[in-house]
Amino acid sequence: MGFAIAIDGPAAAGKGTISKAVAAHFGFAHLDTGLLYRAVGARVLAGVDPIAAARALVAEDLEDAGLRTADVAQAASRVAVIGEVRAALVDFQRAFARRAGGAVLDGRDIGTVICPEAEAKLFVTASAEVRAARRHAELVARGAEAVFETVLAEVKERDARDAGRAEAPMVAALDAVVIDTSDMSIDAAVSAAIAAVEAART
Repeated sequence: MGFAIAIDGPAAAGKGTISKAVAAHFGFAHLDTGLLYRAVGARVLAGVDPIAAARALVAEDLEDAGLRTADVAQAASRVAVIGEVRAALVDFQRAFARRAGGAVLDGRDIGTVICPEAEAKLFVTASAEVRAARRHAELVARGAEAVFETVLAEVKERDARDAGRAEAPMVAALDAVVIDTSDMSIDAAVSAAIAAVEAART
């Protein structure tokens, strides 16, 4: 059996950056499970039924450069509340978590639903305002027109949808180490995450 690290948290809290750094540090494989839902969301925007899209998903779909747009993000959050979609993607994620050599999975329900037996669990969070500022800066850097107040409203709307859904709501596992990155540098957050994983490995 491999060593699984589950990293959950809301959008723009830094979990993706932290997950990649943790995976690189330990030499583990990394899966951004949000890309699974973004890939399904992208297909839905193209007119495909969400359940059919989820069941037909293949690893190559995660490499689509268009999965990082705001429209796809919103579509991903909408399809993620569909129980049949989540069920179709569970096996893919669980198999990845148990691959030889170790794995890091980041998402919203990894430590609670996908891999509750993960050897290490982290919940990365930050205030809605801080996360909206980060997302706004990303959008502006990419040349997109973005209004902070609109981005903040979207962040809060997505939080409410992700935390309030009946199927696998976003919540910190009882045994997860919570890392609040609101006032932390990237290096400090990564160091805290690595320390938490090291503690779980001993």
